[in-house]
Amino acid sequence: IDNNGYLDERDFACLALRATIIEGKGEFSFSRLQEYQHIMLSLWEEIAELADFNKELLQDGKITIEEFKQAVQQCCMGRRYEDFPQAMKMFIDSNFKMVDLNDDGVIDADEYRFNCVTKFAIDDIEVVDEAFNNLLSDDDRRRGGLTLSRYQELYAQFLGNPDENCPAIYLFGPLSEFSI
Repeated sequence: IDNNGYLDERDFACLALRATIIEGKGEFSFSRLQEYQHIMLSLWEEIAELADFNKELLQDGKITIEEFKQAVQQCCMGRRYEDFPQAMKMFIDSNFKMVDLNDDGVIDADEYRFNCVTKFAIDDIEVVDEAFNNLLSDDDRRRGGLTLSRYQELYAQFLGNPDENCPAIYLFGPLSEFSI
């Protein structure tokens, strides 16, 4: 979050506040903040435990990008959402709530666009719409977008499927455009 090159507990505290404000569409709820703090700090503890390969975390309280990547691979590669650690599942579900702006249980094209443009510098809406269409299955199209269960499935594929042609690569937008 603070672009210092490391993950630490403060990053997850910032994520909790961000999630609270985004879900509330600008409105602040102390009780929602407490819920998000629990989710994010639990996720931090799980990731820290998985990623502390050099056993220095207790000394410096930081996780390198490489340690984080290894931890995510270790707990997510080839696994389904149901097999993820509990804190990771809570994090994924909270992300869905942040993107589903109208709380109807479906992430539609408008909500997907909004999520993309708030994260990346985008100058072509057609690229975003194409990414959304590539993400959707025929069932998703009939429903008008992504349900929570479909989002969970795609998130698991995004983290754990090395196939670069998997539709889940579009879950967060046209990432190839941004060389992430």
